[in-house]
Formats: sequence, C-alpha cells, structure tokens
Amino acid sequence: MKSFTTIAAVGALAASVSATPAQGPQKRATITPITIKGSAFFQGDKRFYIRGVDYQPGGSSAAEDPIADVAGCKRDVAKFKELGLNTIRVYTVDNSANHDECMTELANAGIYLALDVNSPNYSINREKPARSYNKMYLQSVFATIDAFAKYDNTLLFFSGNEVINDDKTTQCAPYIKAVDRDMRSYINARKYRKIPVGYSAADVEENRVQMAQYMNCGPDGARSDFYAFNDYAWCDPDTSSTDWEKKAETFSNYSIPLFLSEYGCNENKREFNAVKGLYGDKMTKAYSGGLVYEYTEEGSKYGLVKLDGDNVKTLDDFDALKKAFKNTPIPTTDGNYNQQGSPSKCPTKGDHWNVDMKDDVLPSMPQGVDEFFKNGAGAGKGLKGGSQEAGSDKTVTGPAASGAITTGATNSGSAGAASSPSASAGAASSLRSSDFSATPFVTGFVVLVSSVLGAALL
Repeated sequence: MKSFTTIAAVGALAASVSATPAQGPQKRATITPITIKGSAFFQGDKRFYIRGVDYQPGGSSAAEDPIADVAGCKRDVAKFKELGLNTIRVYTVDNSANHDECMTELANAGIYLALDVNSPNYSINREKPARSYNKMYLQSVFATIDAFAKYDNTLLFFSGNEVINDDKTTQCAPYIKAVDRDMRSYINARKYRKIPVGYSAADVEENRVQMAQYMNCGPDGARSDFYAFNDYAWCDPDTSSTDWEKKAETFSNYSIPLFLSEYGCNENKREFNAVKGLYGDKMTKAYSGGLVYEYTEEGSKYGLVKLDGDNVKTLDDFDALKKAFKNTPIPTTDGNYNQQGSPSKCPTKGDHWNVDMKDDVLPSMPQGVDEFFKNGAGAGKGLKGGSQEAGSDKTVTGPAASGAITTGATNSGSAGAASSPSASAGAASSLRSSDFSATPFVTGFVVLVSSVLGAALL
C-alpha cells in the first residue's frame, strides 16, 4: 500500500470505515469459490484473472473497516460494477464487526475480496520481527480468518503487506513465511474451505525475485499458495514495457499463482495502458491479473474517485480505467499456465538478501497457539489494543514445517455469502496436487535475536 511510514512502521499498513451492524436478513448470494491449479486461479473449470482495485476509503491513517460500513459498501459497489471489477482488495478490517451485508452485496455483484489479515497494531513490525511474532498477534490473525472464512467470495488472505522494503529488512522473511504457514495450518485445523494464503511484496527490485523464490521453496507445509507484488514500473503514455516483459519471462516457470497486488503509475496522466499488457498473451502465462491502486483519492493522486460524504465524484482516472478495461476483455483462455506445482529453489544470501536462517528452518509457532487449532481463536479484538510488544526477542526455531497442519480443509463451498462458519464447508479443490499429513511438532532451539541491530537468525 502506498504510504509514508516511520522507521518502525508495521508490515501491514491500512485503514477502513467505521463498523455498522448488519441490518436484517440478507438475500444469500451464489458465487463460485476460487480454487488453484498449478500457477493459476480457477472459477470452476475456467481460469480466473483478477481484475480489481485496492479499496481503503480514508487511507492508511484512518484505520477503519470499509466492509463493515454497509452504506459506504452499497454506494461503492455500484461503481465497482460500472468499472467491471471482479475483485477488491481491503487492507484492514475490524475482526469483531459484522460483515454479512457488504459481503453479500459484493457477491451479488460477482465481486471477490482479497483481504489483508493484519491491521496497524496487529502485524509484524519490520524493526522487531521476533517480538511482534507472538500468540496475541496470531490470535488476531486467526480471528480475522474466522470472520471471513464463511464467505464464498473471500478470494484469498494476505499474510503480510510490504513488510520488507529494503535489503536490511529481508531479515523479516522467515517471520512472514512462518505467519503464512500458521494461517494455512489454522484453516486446515478448523476445517474451513481451502482459502489461499500468500504475501504481497513491496515494489523493491533488488529482492522481489528472491522473496518470490523464498515463499515458494522448502516443504509443502511451509510454501505459500500464491505470491503477489506491487509494480509501478509501467508508466503512461508508454504502450509497452520492456521491464514488465522481462519480469513475465523471469516468472514464466513459477509454480504458484502470481499477480500484481498494486499497479498504476501516476507519474504522468494515467491512461492505464498497462491493462492491455497485463491481460495480453505475453503476460498471462505468468500473471493472473492485478489490482489498480487505488479506488479513493487520499491525497497521493492515485484515486479513481473522490468521496464527499455519501457522494461519489468520479475522477479522470476512473474514466480512463473504465475505458482501458472495456477495450481489453478478460482473457477466456487458460493462458498456458504452469500445471506443475514444483517448489522453487531457495535464494542464497547476498547483498540484497540478508537471511542467515537455513532454508529448512523457520520460527516455531509461539507457545499456546495449538490451543487455537483445537478450540478456535475466540472473539476478535477489533482495531483496539495491539500485539507488537507482546512477544520476546528470543525466537524458538525448528524445521520449517514443524507443527504445520496440512490437511483438514474441505473442498466445497458454503451455502451462501453470509452463511455461518459451522455450516460452511470449503470450496477450493486441492491447492496443490497432493495433500500431506500434519508434520510432527519438533522442539526447536533458542536463538537470541537482536532486532534493533538487524541480526539474522541461524
């Protein structure tokens, strides 16, 4: 998410709109849950390409929940439909609020939600990754999963957003990967639908590929379901981008779904010529679409609309994007996606990859987290309080998939967009070609982490 942060900025920076309780019973929507085959998303038997926008009215400073704001949601769904979107991304939600009405509105419009599970105070702090990876933090993450697993139009969960933003902060990579593993374990333990889990990386050229490799390497219990990154390299009025074409070639054999979690350079007048490229033949083998940054204007000149209370004023960028989408239909072919699910090779330490921890080692789950697997996370704390100082600078490590639960999630959708978790069976067909039994928990060894100095774990 484009933002200006302090040195102690959290990994997931976001905002949303004030919570509004659901009002009365809602018509249940029918929408096909998204699954994964090889390097592609699928909607039933048809490949699914993400065509969406990043949606956080109020920007990163407001810390409010737009999915709990029923009036705002209904107001904006009309504009989403006008643009022809099938996905929105939301950076922060209140996991103690009710989201039934907005999720139903979105489902009725054929729109899926790509959701960040972190919030400003419940997230991995890139300056203190060991301390901020703790039981209290994971309780909040799991409570967010509880709140949204019941909706068939929950497309995916982001385990983190832009935690790594330079060479030094690559030391956070093992913690991001551990959260990713823990989220999938929770989904399996609670027998939810197999909702994909992955990471959204910052637009950092020096370590973008290494992070993609890292999230897809090692044992299956520790590999991501997808990988996304933010990319503002294609700027109008250019009608092609050598940079984007090179990236598509680099990722042509990547074995899990890949998409752009943010795009839309605003250095010049925006015409969104990148849309034609992103959904064109040269890129669809590697990419499954992307999300334009961003829906509302928050002072950074990226907005498509300007909000004034209940009124929505469409800006020039809205019209330009609408035209670009109209002129570039969503592909109807499978794009020759990679059908093999082979892991990537883990990156080696270098000038731009400051990770000393061995490839097959990750931080072990904090003590007591297994209670959530058995009993659930309990009530969400919402956007109050915080978890970043609730842990210790000492980290227990062990085999990467230690304690991971890799089976249990089910393979059918819920009864409707607002059905209860207990009634929801999952909808994803196998996220990978085969399932694996839960890896036995192995007690790790203790390593002192000096987060202030940026010391890496061994």
